Amino acid sequence: MKNLTLPLSLLSLTALGACSSINYDDPNKVETVNLQFGSTDLQSMADKMVQSLLSSPGLQYIDHSGKGEDKRPVLFTGNVNNRTGEHIDTSSITDSIRTALLKSGRFRLNASNQGQDELGSQVRFQMESGRVDPNLIRQFGKQIGADAVMYGNLRSIEKERQRSLESGGKKTEDVYYKFTLEVVNIETSEVIWMEEKEIRKSKKTGLFGG
Repeated sequence: MKNLTLPLSLLSLTALGACSSINYDDPNKVETVNLQFGSTDLQSMADKMVQSLLSSPGLQYIDHSGKGEDKRPVLFTGNVNNRTGEHIDTSSITDSIRTALLKSGRFRLNASNQGQDELGSQVRFQMESGRVDPNLIRQFGKQIGADAVMYGNLRSIEKERQRSLESGGKKTEDVYYKFTLEVVNIETSEVIWMEEKEIRKSKKTGLFGG
């Protein structure tokens, strides 16, 4: 009969490998797992843009004949293009910015592209399904027009220096992010606000990982 007993050392390693734990942590804690775009980068970029938008003299109000008494800028948030080499969901940045702007009470926001799709689907359902009371059907044509559009770009530059005698045997990795956002007046196409946020992260690795 063959001996099916695993070596004690292998059993110990298997047991150690099976142990894991999941804990909640502070979402605002600085995240330094690796050099890739992370939560701290997103939060710092969104915070910088929100503070700049709220303090901008050019966005205190926008007036025209159809505005009525509420002069707050009506803002449509467009896309942020990801020009980096990473897979980054840039809508997470604009979601954070939209949330803060709406909470501030200083801006009125148009529905996003996703919101417009959902609105269109619901209005078509009301008008075409035959299931909704005709007196309660909502129709297109009454939306508030945006005064300005916000859009931007996220770019990165990545560099790497291999180990050498000059570097003391250390490998250096560096990533630089630049987030640019701008707001343009729809009627005049004038850029009425623009801001940048830069982030640089570096990592040095010794011969033995230190």
